[in-house]
Amino acid sequence: MKPIIAITAGDINGVGYEILLKGIADPHICEICKPIVYGNAKIAKQHALTLGEEYHNISFNIIQSPKQAKDGKLNLISCYQDNTPLNIGQSTKEAGQAALASLKRACQDLKNGEVHALVTAPINKGNIQCEQFKYSGHTEYLTAMFGKGTNSLMMMVSDCMRIALVTNHTPLAKVPSMITKERILEKLTILNATLQNDFWIRKPRIAVLALNPHAGDNGLLGDEEKEIIIPAIEEAKESGLMAFGPYSADGFFGAGDYTHFDAVLAMYHDQGLIPFKSLDMEGVNFTAGLQMIRTSPDHGTAYALAGKNTANPSSFSNALYMAIDLYKRRLQTAEINQDPLQIVVPENTHKHA
Repeated sequence: MKPIIAITAGDINGVGYEILLKGIADPHICEICKPIVYGNAKIAKQHALTLGEEYHNISFNIIQSPKQAKDGKLNLISCYQDNTPLNIGQSTKEAGQAALASLKRACQDLKNGEVHALVTAPINKGNIQCEQFKYSGHTEYLTAMFGKGTNSLMMMVSDCMRIALVTNHTPLAKVPSMITKERILEKLTILNATLQNDFWIRKPRIAVLALNPHAGDNGLLGDEEKEIIIPAIEEAKESGLMAFGPYSADGFFGAGDYTHFDAVLAMYHDQGLIPFKSLDMEGVNFTAGLQMIRTSPDHGTAYALAGKNTANPSSFSNALYMAIDLYKRRLQTAEINQDPLQIVVPENTHKHA
């Protein structure tokens, strides 16, 4: 069975529609999944007219429910009005409201089991803020919606690196107070589990970065390594995890040491994302640790590129392919673990003299 993939259009004034239109125009997509865009057909058409002629005649199968999605078609569920103001390249309140409307509807269908995975186009974290969305991004919103009391992990994935974060969209001044042994252990546990279950790595090797320059230089440049990070790594090792560090980020990435590990756990956003995006701008943002599957491109709304037919859809396409792969892997894992063979030890019928 082909997975049904929900795709939210994100901020209508950014590059969301452009990258999704370019991505789902690939005929191979409809061969491996049933895509459903959560947005608006008229606004999608307006964006299509800013692209090359091959996109001008793009059409959608308008549906009311995922159950109506047709195989081989680009399906669309309308989430906001045709007259929603479109101001390409600008941040507006209406764009934030439209982004939230498509996200809410897609999440509801995901909760109901009507779609199998979620791919989110970029939102503006500022204009989407309202009574119904008081979060610093997709990751935090989805954790609240689907976490069921558990936490999640923001993870960036590419062919050359996997990087996860201890703190997500946190102001730098607040990061040190959020670095605790318990939080590091929690993130290491989620990271180890997702590497095993979603990426099929039996014994993942995880590198843990330091917080301070030169890993604190034995307390000269900070005590977090000695008092928090090292004890967390040691406790993780005692529980069976292959965690190593803490490593000073500059030397670790400069020397290419990241190539010796299956994943890296960074302490804060820019510590992980600067080297990640410096090496690959076509990576994927994956929300690990939740029962649902959510991926997204690793960039923002890019208002400066919107409407100019210059946005690169590769990160979006990689996010879509990864969502499909993750769904298939989880399905295969569930099948393998269903009704496992029982090991029966025969009784020893021979009595020793």
